[in-house]
Amino acid sequence: MASLSEAKRLVVKIGSALLVDRDTGALRSDWLHALAADVARIKARGTDVILVSSGSIALGRGVLRLPPSDLALEQSQAAAAVGQIRLARAYEEALTPHGITTAQVLVTLEDSANRRRYLNSRATLETLVGYGVVPIVNENDTVATDEIRYGDNDRLAAQVAVTVGADQLILLSDVDGFYSANPAQDPNARRYDVIDKITPAIEAMAGDAGSGLSKGGMKTKLMAAKTATASGCAMAISDGFVLNPLQALENGAPTTWFTPLLDPHAARKRWIAAMKPRGTLVLDDGAARALGQGRSLLPAGVTEVSGSFGRGDPVVICDTSGRSLGQGLTRYTAAEARVIRGHRSDEIEALLGYPGRAALIHRDDMAL
Repeated sequence: MASLSEAKRLVVKIGSALLVDRDTGALRSDWLHALAADVARIKARGTDVILVSSGSIALGRGVLRLPPSDLALEQSQAAAAVGQIRLARAYEEALTPHGITTAQVLVTLEDSANRRRYLNSRATLETLVGYGVVPIVNENDTVATDEIRYGDNDRLAAQVAVTVGADQLILLSDVDGFYSANPAQDPNARRYDVIDKITPAIEAMAGDAGSGLSKGGMKTKLMAAKTATASGCAMAISDGFVLNPLQALENGAPTTWFTPLLDPHAARKRWIAAMKPRGTLVLDDGAARALGQGRSLLPAGVTEVSGSFGRGDPVVICDTSGRSLGQGLTRYTAAEARVIRGHRSDEIEALLGYPGRAALIHRDDMAL
């Protein structure tokens, strides 16, 4: 069973009902500040932390005095616009006293479905955590329409965990785990401590019931677990209503852990290797040796570029004899790669007329 104390990169999903009082529509400031203390303690031991937070619509609904019933799309978007700025400010005020910088990252389903935008999101999040920032991620409800929505932050959190290569995902919710039936309706329902495989029988146990403020039910949490575990990320469903919920989880609070199927890095490498390549890069001997030592591919080591590919597309990496060394996701188009091949990274801006990334293919985006 996974242990939160062992996490190297942690994604925490926070539901609306935890952040916003359902009766008053006000932010639960005491709870948020207790969570901030948890985050600071976890970061202090070297763990990267990313928060996926609901709450913008719930906060905006209260400010605009909208009814508790389902809202029309334009009402939801207006509530999100009002609530999002309050949500971001609340996190900033809670984490700043701990010396933690926050960043707001708003995404839609398109940002993970489109490979180029996926790589942009990944690069942004990687850079932020590299600077020690805690990103606060939410769906961009202000502009998202049904066809470009995740629809719930459970699945969004799972996608974020996959994007950043997290090894653990915690869904803080209004339930303390996965049950064989709805515990509010069935006194004989039992909670699972560990689920190693999501079987059809497990899926049949999931219900649709959710809280008054959140859209996610147990089915969406199972969908999130499928996404996360398939990419090597352990996932937990845990009660978030207690103060310091992450500390409570570490101290043995009831929860359900879903076991990852693969190591997260191995899962990503397998995904890259399975893609259909769109082009080929030929490397000189020095670059080929550097890749074998776990380094990224720089433009200076590329001697030939063939094929027609866009940024984020998979390409085959070969040595001078034509032997395939592996496959990777390029950060440049074929046309750009032809211009910068053989040149140092500090020459890229002068060659292309705009700043570029130092690596043509980052080592995390290669399967050798």
